[in-house]
Amino acid sequence: MNCRERILTALNMEEPDKVPSFELSIDNLKICKHFNEDYVFQGMVKSFNDTYDLCQGDTNALTKTIKMATETRTYIKNTLNRHINIYKKIGIDLAIVPFTGYILFPVKCERTHFIDEYGRVFDLRKNPADGMDIAYYRDGIFKNLEEFESFQDLDVDTPRREKYFKAMKKTEKDSQGRISIIPAVWGVFEPSWQVFGFSTFSKILRNSKKIKKVFDKFGKFLVNSVKTFIDWGETGAILIMDDYGYKTGLLMNPKNYKTYVLPWLEEACRAAHKGGLKVILHSCGDILQLFEDIVKVGVDAIHPIEPTTANSKYNIYELYEKFSEGISFIGNVSPQDLADKDQNFIKSYTKNLVKKLAPGGGFILSSGHSINPSVKLENFLAMHNTLKKYGTYPISVS
Repeated sequence: MNCRERILTALNMEEPDKVPSFELSIDNLKICKHFNEDYVFQGMVKSFNDTYDLCQGDTNALTKTIKMATETRTYIKNTLNRHINIYKKIGIDLAIVPFTGYILFPVKCERTHFIDEYGRVFDLRKNPADGMDIAYYRDGIFKNLEEFESFQDLDVDTPRREKYFKAMKKTEKDSQGRISIIPAVWGVFEPSWQVFGFSTFSKILRNSKKIKKVFDKFGKFLVNSVKTFIDWGETGAILIMDDYGYKTGLLMNPKNYKTYVLPWLEEACRAAHKGGLKVILHSCGDILQLFEDIVKVGVDAIHPIEPTTANSKYNIYELYEKFSEGISFIGNVSPQDLADKDQNFIKSYTKNLVKKLAPGGGFILSSGHSINPSVKLENFLAMHNTLKKYGTYPISVS
């Protein structure tokens, strides 16, 4: 099987030739250096600084210059290659490219930060520990609903987005089956609070009519995004990024999720399934109270079942026992353990995931979120070497 076939077989809850692997992102200079690859965003901080100086502080000119430079065929090709080559060298089957908001879709650039198309502010900084360039969410730009409603409309069908999409598909095709790459989009809840900041969002949440306008704007954009990717030729899967929880529970009352968020997730799943796509939901934290609803609305796979929540019941093994006939599981070696524990612990944990979750299909191995700068190289290698050793079907782990 090639990577795409392997992933889709697992998402169909059937056994592929071996257990597939996935990472949301690899943001770790040690791992990049080990595989002789440059980190995809390294140089971003200097680039913004230098371009700001070149534009003599004119932020309109800076924004225009940054967007023009990052739309050239050469830039897009090089960026995708830097992002994907390390996945191929490691042997990871599935990668994503974010197609809404964040770094690829800014609307205003400054020397040290940018505002994305949703209205979120991301600071551009170097990680103090290793100097890695990274974009950190800081705040939203809106102080009230009126400012939100006066902001530019979201349009998925733009030339810039289509350029990146076509380049992504070409990168996947050129890999000759060595990697499957799918589009990722932001969901409904996370952008809704982030464009205001949580304090302002919580105040607006008290007014059902006002908050519905916010959720509906992003819900429509999500569904339109799914439909547009299908129109552009996506036939595999799509990943929706939307953190519903944190370490000790949901970030919002479950009733509000069921009223404002999950109906849009269900509509996105319907649109995806109608076009032949599988839907993967990435949602961090303890989301146990919503898990059954997530399965019911049609999500095909859940990532990452964060293993370090405070709720012992939010456990990938227990959830698998209850829901494995309705949803596939992607996870869940803790990034905290990958940073703090030794290789023997990582080997044992990975081996146990494969032993208990892989038989019968429906399991894809990944970290419990993504590979952050603190992950130890030796532990990362231990996780993947263990998968290679024990992950071939039929599964036989003593």
